[in-house]
Amino acid sequence: MTDMTERSRTEAQEREVPGTPAQPRKPTKRGGGDPAGRGRTTIADGVVEKIAGLAARDVLGVHTMGSGLSRTFGAVRDRVPGGSKSVSRGVKAEVGEVQTALDLEIVVEYGVSIADVARAVRENVIAAVERMTGLEVVEVNIAVSDVKLPDEPDDEPETRLQ
Repeated sequence: MTDMTERSRTEAQEREVPGTPAQPRKPTKRGGGDPAGRGRTTIADGVVEKIAGLAARDVLGVHTMGSGLSRTFGAVRDRVPGGSKSVSRGVKAEVGEVQTALDLEIVVEYGVSIADVARAVRENVIAAVERMTGLEVVEVNIAVSDVKLPDEPDDEPETRLQ
């Protein structure tokens, strides 16, 4: 044990030369590499569904999202105290590690070009999802389940409180 202690002292003394200034220590780099490469980020399907739902609703000509049955259940849920509107209604996402695919079900306003609305929805959804999540959107399938006629009452009545 004494030999090891003496050897360590001798090595330390050999490194230190009297009369020379001490060398500044370089900061120790921990982990190494780019911080963005340390760890994994996962994005839930529901997150992508919300982003896509909001982006689709922003398009002129989209009246609402979802099929008649889901809109009915949504209207009931919205009336329940403490309930909130489901922004992901009518959207289904399959999220992988680097890619996502989306299925949207929309109701369009009468008189608009369905092809133009679908194209605008697709572009808006792809831009929003890719910008916010960094995922590549490989497909956006759009099903137009209904057309909102001008004289039809809304399935989702406005709240009385303003």
